[in-house]
Amino acid sequence: MRNPLTDLKIELRSVSALIPYIRNSKQHSDAQVAQIAASIAEFGWGAPMLVDGQNNVIAGHGRLLAARKLG
Repeated sequence: MRNPLTDLKIELRSVSALIPYIRNSKQHSDAQVAQIAASIAEFGWGAPMLVDGQNNVIAGHGRLLAARKLG
C-alpha cells in the first residue's frame, strides 16, 4: 500500500504561479496580512504552503497574500 506521506516534497515555486482557492473559507484582513508579512520579513518563511500539482493553494492563503505584499 502506498504511503501518501512518502510522496510529499518541498519545492520552490514562483508566488505569481500560485492560484488561491476561490472558495477558501478563511479570510484574512489587511491587518492580518501585514502581520504575516512582518513576521516573514523578520523571521523568514517558517512553514511551507500546501499546494497541489497544478499550483492550486490548499493551505497557506494568508502567507501567499503576505508574500505578494512583500514582492
